Amino acid sequence: MSANRICSLFGIDVPIIQAGMIWCSGWELASAVSRAGGLGIIGAGSMYPDVLRTHIQKCRSATDRPFAVNIPLLYPDIDQHVQTIIEEKVPIVFSSAGNPRTWTETLKKEGIRVVHVVSNRKFALKAEEAGVDAVVAEGFEAGGHNGREETTTLVLIPLIADEVSVPVIAAGGIGSGRAMAAAFALGAEAVQVGSRFVVSEESSAHRAFKELVAGAEEGDTLLTLKELTPVRLLKNPFFKEVMAAYSRGAERDELLTLLGRGRAKKGMFEGDLKEGELEIGQVSAQFKKIHKAEEIVAEIWSEFNEVRRSLGDVLY
Repeated sequence: MSANRICSLFGIDVPIIQAGMIWCSGWELASAVSRAGGLGIIGAGSMYPDVLRTHIQKCRSATDRPFAVNIPLLYPDIDQHVQTIIEEKVPIVFSSAGNPRTWTETLKKEGIRVVHVVSNRKFALKAEEAGVDAVVAEGFEAGGHNGREETTTLVLIPLIADEVSVPVIAAGGIGSGRAMAAAFALGAEAVQVGSRFVVSEESSAHRAFKELVAGAEEGDTLLTLKELTPVRLLKNPFFKEVMAAYSRGAERDELLTLLGRGRAKKGMFEGDLKEGELEIGQVSAQFKKIHKAEEIVAEIWSEFNEVRRSLGDVLY
């Protein structure tokens, strides 16, 4: 078996990457995943520049393994985040929600590996043209920011893998070794896992949010707010307000007013399960317990390898 390009690119042991989720992905989670052999990511989208610097420094103190920072390119002070990343010598950056041409060259000149998150084939090609080292192909099932096309992971991965030469990291609906094996069969060389790590001991999400996610059932989430930024929400009283707004024909400005400021922080970080915005993926219906991050990495990797072995018996 040839060497995995993502493991070689990042210097990690297993091709399992923890998503950089706002309000859930602080230094504790990132360092725990990296120590377990995967790639932990600090989610900078919910951090002020000085807070990001603190998280980077604490992460480096907690592990000598590679880790990354996720930067939403639409972040108001993105230039400050980039400067912090360069000064702190972060080895890997995952960018999302914007044009990868804006900062990829700047980061790569500093010797930083750059990965961009995309939701369709067109953006994957643009990211490759911009010089990224890999792309994350994120399907419709994912929590957080999502594509307007609603292309599922099962369809998206081969569409992109057949078009780009850089490694493809699959995301969206992946929380198990079985799903990881399916993604590899479709052309991915690694997986990015979000929702499963939200429900981890080290996640910075509020305990009440973790427990609500752990109790989620099939159909408890819905992709909405496409007029702003598509996001998959867990159904709660705030979600019902959003649906009521749609039913009366609300336009973009009214939706912006309803969303207001700090809704995601209120829900996921502060634990307000009524008024908060609760972002999570469809895969949340599959897991029911809160585990340590190292246990999640080990379980996914073990199951992935067991599926690889068992498929030979099933098919032949």
